[in-house]
Amino acid sequence: MLSSNEDALVPISHGNRSTPERTSPEAHRQYIGGRVLVSGDGPAWRDLFVEIFSHNRIERPFLVPAVAEPLVVWVLSGSAKVDERDIGGEWLSTQVTAGDFFLTRTPSPYEMKWEAYGEDPFQVMHLYLALPLFAQVAADMLGTAAGSPKLRDVSGGRDEVLSHLLGLVHLELVRDKEQSPLFIQGLAQSLAVHLVRAYADTSLDRAAGSALPGFKLRRALQFMSERLHEEFDLCRLAQEVGMSEFHFSRLFKKATGLSPSQHFIKQRVARAQQLLLESDMSIIEIGMAVGYSSPSHFAQIFRRGTGMTPREYRRSGSF
Repeated sequence: MLSSNEDALVPISHGNRSTPERTSPEAHRQYIGGRVLVSGDGPAWRDLFVEIFSHNRIERPFLVPAVAEPLVVWVLSGSAKVDERDIGGEWLSTQVTAGDFFLTRTPSPYEMKWEAYGEDPFQVMHLYLALPLFAQVAADMLGTAAGSPKLRDVSGGRDEVLSHLLGLVHLELVRDKEQSPLFIQGLAQSLAVHLVRAYADTSLDRAAGSALPGFKLRRALQFMSERLHEEFDLCRLAQEVGMSEFHFSRLFKKATGLSPSQHFIKQRVARAQQLLLESDMSIIEIGMAVGYSSPSHFAQIFRRGTGMTPREYRRSGSF
């Protein structure tokens, strides 16, 4: 089992109770709505601490204390609208369903609320990765001087490799027979390797402001997604997240690998692909829906992004 850390001494007021700024994985359950169905315990779970929660269908805003360990929350069943924000900040919504995940290693507490819908219970698995293992894997992969790397925040993401590993952890957690410490240790190492490979911020610049906060990135992506039919406006986009154009562009590319305008075009092409396969709209109508009044320009941009013309792509989806 993971070693426990002492709760921070400075409490945060939350209704009739106080929430610490940070706490241990074992104590985290006290501040999260719902009830624990299963919990990983004993020597086999030295490198992982895992719990399955059955959440309330509606959870009013509450404070979540930070934990030092990388935390993955995997949706096992149900669907919900989950809202998150920095304390006193703006709420950001994410629609999640079974298979989606959250990843966080924030040093500060934050606020959450959610509302589940549908007939299935809203159940999630919390997985905390032991710090010694995570630091060792990171050092082996990034160099001995790398330390324990920062991880990118993910809300409502999809990752087939991660889901496969989490599924194996889940099966081991609920199995009736004796659990295998060797198998669980291997899964913990595999999870650590995948998190470092896929989600570590390996930038050498750790100064304040050197990384685009996850909530600002999500806000920018949502802002673009809602305005694909409009002209790209970097000034307006930077204002939306409260940054200068230069600073935002540099950090956005650092976070995504693409400039804001390149990512905007990528979103337009992805939306066009969806409409070509899921709607009866004409190709001209679809082009206009994603901001291209010229059919030839739309076809050129689409082919550059997919290797096919819109007409060829639509025909490829016919079975």
